[in-house]
Amino acid sequence: MDIVLALKEALESLNANKMRAGLTILGIVIGVAAVIAMLAVGAGAQDTILGSISGIGTNLLFVFQGNTQEDVRNEQPLTMNDVNAMSDVFQAPHVQSVAPMVYGNTTVTYGGETASPEIYGVTSEFAVVSNYNMIEGSFISDENVNGRASVVLLGPDVADKLFGRRTLITGETVRVDGQPFRVIGILESKGGGSFGSQDNVIIVPITTARVRLLDRDRDQVDLVYVQAMDAESVPAASEEVAQILRSRHRTEVGLDDFTIYTQEDILSVAGTITSVLTIFLGGIAAISLLVGGIGIMNIMLVSVTERTREIGLRKALGARKADILLQFLTESSLLSLFGGLIGIIVGWLIAMAIGKIATASGTPFNPSVGINAILLATIFSTAVGLFFGIYPANRAANLEPVEALRYE
Repeated sequence: MDIVLALKEALESLNANKMRAGLTILGIVIGVAAVIAMLAVGAGAQDTILGSISGIGTNLLFVFQGNTQEDVRNEQPLTMNDVNAMSDVFQAPHVQSVAPMVYGNTTVTYGGETASPEIYGVTSEFAVVSNYNMIEGSFISDENVNGRASVVLLGPDVADKLFGRRTLITGETVRVDGQPFRVIGILESKGGGSFGSQDNVIIVPITTARVRLLDRDRDQVDLVYVQAMDAESVPAASEEVAQILRSRHRTEVGLDDFTIYTQEDILSVAGTITSVLTIFLGGIAAISLLVGGIGIMNIMLVSVTERTREIGLRKALGARKADILLQFLTESSLLSLFGGLIGIIVGWLIAMAIGKIATASGTPFNPSVGINAILLATIFSTAVGLFFGIYPANRAANLEPVEALRYE
């Protein structure tokens, strides 16, 4: 029996039992659609997260207080004197800009509306290193910092919550922790980032934040953004910053009381986490594909039982064991192939619907249905059909003609 004839007979057999074949295909459709949708959502989430991290800025180092690897006694906080030392071109020639920050949580009110954003206390250099752009207004200036001015920049989410718009807000007065602050600008949207949403924030002068809002020591900073001259300068800049802090803090060898992350470090960690999450989601979805494969095996076993006399007649007329085996394997493969093709379309539609829902809920990301996911789902579904079709096909092929013809 050639493959063309096997395909023709398989199609005729499936057509004769449309309802049963349709329900069997449905199991594969659900499995493949789940795999495609979950892989697409995982890939889209990964692209969004990594893109948001990259959007924080370029060639960045992030300097934190404390050692994440070792328990260090007598940790010293990062201070503005440390920041000034990092900015010294003679001590750190590969450093272009340094932007200290203090941060925390706060409440902002206006006209009966309340928002609970994260608050950043920054200097004027922060706009450069973090790539923040303005919808309207201007960024924090050195005069604002030196004068501890009661001025604030609103993130787009905060502006939406308080005013229901993102324009024509500059000059309004909002209350931050009950204190009046004049709005001097609205930030452009940047989405999520490595330190949370960059849209649900407000930005004030670092001096104002330390003294009036976050109860920090007058010289203390929580985080320092360091921008290297270029991508190739990042390792050198990191080493220069480390040497400056070791000298200033007089730390023991190998026991730094600070941690430096590069943007590549954060991208690598985030990429690993999202890749594991994508694999996990795909693995969970693949279970439903296996269930669909078991459904194929059950249906094929029923088909073998119903067609026992037919199999006996074919063998009596000269059909070989390989012919019977090919016939039933072709049927099971067609079931899984049809289910796989339909499942790819359904999975793509589900992924797009999830993307639309996420965007409507304020968490925009684009599910990505890659060719690798399509090939994986197609090959896997066909393999499932073949694997779960082998036993029924082999059982049919091993039937004795005499016994099969006598079967009632």
